Amino acid sequence: MKNAAIWRLPVRVGALALLGTMLASCASLVGPRQLDLPLSRLQQGLDQRFPLHDRVLDMFQVQLTRPKLSIPAGADRVAVSMDASVEPPFMRQAWRGDLALSGRLEVDASRNAVFIRDARVDRFTVDGVNLAGQPHLANIANLIAGQFTRDMPLYRFRPEDLRYAGVQFVPIAITTKPSGLTVTFEPAR
Repeated sequence: MKNAAIWRLPVRVGALALLGTMLASCASLVGPRQLDLPLSRLQQGLDQRFPLHDRVLDMFQVQLTRPKLSIPAGADRVAVSMDASVEPPFMRQAWRGDLALSGRLEVDASRNAVFIRDARVDRFTVDGVNLAGQPHLANIANLIAGQFTRDMPLYRFRPEDLRYAGVQFVPIAITTKPSGLTVTFEPAR
């Protein structure tokens, strides 16, 4: 009886090793996969992060509200427009207007998120600002765009986005289409 129990242990260990090898080989057979992120899902995530309040140049209090995400046709970029309120120092009333920016998309695998990079300000209008104040507004808009795109992910991957069929995946590429984004993943090495 003791001999049978001793003999079963190596068989079980061997079976587990074989099973582990088979699972590892299956994981290597699982190739790249894609995840479609509809524009409505991205918009919901963006809506949850607003309103944004920030101080620019230690002088101007800026508030951004009502973001609207879009994907321009023919470009591998996204665009975000939002209402803006700029409160200059020593003034009782804020300037109101809108800010529109666009940029290319980048997957940040270390933060498991999609960010807007190389942002450019497409439009920044403020009611009641004369031509002499426009250069200052352009500087403010560029600072806002830089901070917005550096600190706020457009989408943060959920754990279930990164795991499929028992295999851990990492995001490697992203493309745009009119209805949203497509993220390509490959098995983690």
